[in-house]
Order: sequence, then C-alpha cells, then structure tokens
Amino acid sequence: MAAALAADRLCEAVTSQGLEVKSRGLLGPGAEDVLAEAMTLEPLHRVAAEAVAGVAVDVCVQPWFDRRKRLFLADMDSTMIGCECIDELADYAGVKAEVSAVTERAMRGEIDFESALRQRVVTLKGLPETVLAQCYEERVRLNPGARTLVRTMAVHGTRCVLVSGGFDAFTARVAVAAGFAEHAANRLIVRDGALTGEVGEPILGREAKLEALLRHRAELGLSEAETLAVGDGANDLAMIEAAALGVAYRAKPVVAERADARLDHADLTALLYFQGYAAAAFVVD
Repeated sequence: MAAALAADRLCEAVTSQGLEVKSRGLLGPGAEDVLAEAMTLEPLHRVAAEAVAGVAVDVCVQPWFDRRKRLFLADMDSTMIGCECIDELADYAGVKAEVSAVTERAMRGEIDFESALRQRVVTLKGLPETVLAQCYEERVRLNPGARTLVRTMAVHGTRCVLVSGGFDAFTARVAVAAGFAEHAANRLIVRDGALTGEVGEPILGREAKLEALLRHRAELGLSEAETLAVGDGANDLAMIEAAALGVAYRAKPVVAERADARLDHADLTALLYFQGYAAAAFVVD
C-alpha cells in the first residue's frame, strides 16, 4: 500500500508541475514504475522527494534508458551481509566495543580508513586462524535479497564484483554464497596458525574501490551509464559517485546525502526494480 500511495502522490506532483506521466506499471509486490517526461532529472528529484515525504518507501529517479546495468560493484560489510566482520572478529578477542567504535567513526568518514583498519587489526593479534571460518559460520549472514539480486543480474549478463575494505577470508565465502563472479578485499597476515595483528599492503580502501569500478568498466568496454554500485560507508563513496547509479544501503549520512538513490526500507531486490526488472524475472532458489 505504501508504494501505491507514493506512486499516486508522485504522479499528482509530476502533473502539477506541468510534466507528463507517460506510463505507470506494477513491477512486483510493493514496487511501481513511473515514466515521466522532463527535460532534466533535477525537477523530478525534487518533486519525488516532496511527494513521498513521510511515506516508508524508497524512490529512485533516473533516466529511463540504460537502466539495466552491465557492471555491478557491491560493498560487503553491512551491505551484502548484516555485520561488520572485523567487529565480530574483535568479539572473539574480547575487544568488540573498542573496535566497533573505531569502525563506526571510519564508516562515517570521521577518521582515515587505512589507519583505522591497522589500528583495529592490531587488536586481533594472537587469534587462531581457525577463528576466521568459525566467525563466518557463526556470525555472517547475507542480507535479505542479496542472493536474488546478484544471481539475477549475473544471469542477465552483468559482471558482479564484491569489493570490500574487510578481509578476503570473508569475501571469498560471501562471493560464493551470493553468486559474485569476482571479489577483492584486504588480507590478514597469518603466521604459525595465528593472526599477527597485521594486514597486507596496499590496503584496499576508498580509492581502490573506485579503481576497481573504472578497471572493470574499461575491461568490459562499458560506458558510465552501464554501471551500478552500492555501499553504506565513507570508503564506498568514491565508487558510488562514479557509478551511473550509486545507491546508499542503510547508509551513513555522508553517503546517503550524496548517493543517487537510497535503500532505507526495502531489501536488496529493490536494486532490481530500480533497473526495471519485474519480479517474474528474479532468479530465486
């Protein structure tokens, strides 16, 4: 009902501005598609924001053409999965509160990501290497809609890449679980079966995520219009801003304010609706 109400309001607001609603259709449960004619997107962004104010829906305003993306980059922690892996590892070391506080500041962009990562990894020194698999099994779960999102895009020819400022011990497993073709993350140093408290260099952070988007785009010979990125923290911002459709998922304010669209209510399958996929086209288990 919320989506229908929001679509009603949006159509009324568009016509009140002298703009034409060309079509309206149902994509799936709680997901509607509205095509409006406008010279630029700016008036539609404003109209949409005002029209749905106070309604628990997510709205994406974008060009009608090139909506289906051929390159998708996604953050892992608190985006594709429901936790921050480094915070969960810190729990096994008995320092979760301390580490989580630093993680929060880094994700808000209040402190440098790379130095913050080194500061947190030091606290993991001495943990047995086996805790990595244990943490994954006990703590890591895909966020709702993650697997359907990735598998659907992959089936339709999109290169799906998981890029994380976290650790490859987790991205390797999450990539398989969700269906990503590739993954990239940082590497925890292990010696004699235990974590040394060090992380491999160079650290994959904000600029590395941007570089990954640009590199994959060039390899595929794609235009900017064919790219999608999603994340929640400050180290995701560069790739989100570089993508044609950059989405903030349950994001920190610094990201939510600058992304093209936000997911504050719906699950990750909303990214399929944003691209014009109908629910009948979703790949589900």
